[in-house]
Amino acid sequence: QVQLVESGGGLVQAGGSLRLSCAASGRIFSINTMGWYRQAPGKQRELVAAITSGGNTNYADSVKGRFTISRDNAKNTVYLQMNSLKPEDTAVYYCNIRQVGIGSWGQGTQVTVSS
Repeated sequence: QVQLVESGGGLVQAGGSLRLSCAASGRIFSINTMGWYRQAPGKQRELVAAITSGGNTNYADSVKGRFTISRDNAKNTVYLQMNSLKPEDTAVYYCNIRQVGIGSWGQGTQVTVSS
């Protein structure tokens, strides 16, 4: 079993910044991919950014140049630094870990960007 605990969401004005954190615990394998997804009201959940245990990253086009994903393998923690936030970034952000073909999700953290 894997548990993911997210933190760092909140309310911010457009142009501001937030940093999300997600700590994984339980049975964690050394090779995995951790990522952030988001779901806005009435929309499907979408990938925001992902990072492999080797450090390879992948970003949605909508956040490239504004968001940065990073991880601390020793702490099994993934971070998402979000800069230049826009109202369209408003969503519930979910942490995900995928390993040995199985994915696990966090409970989600709300990010609200006011205009």
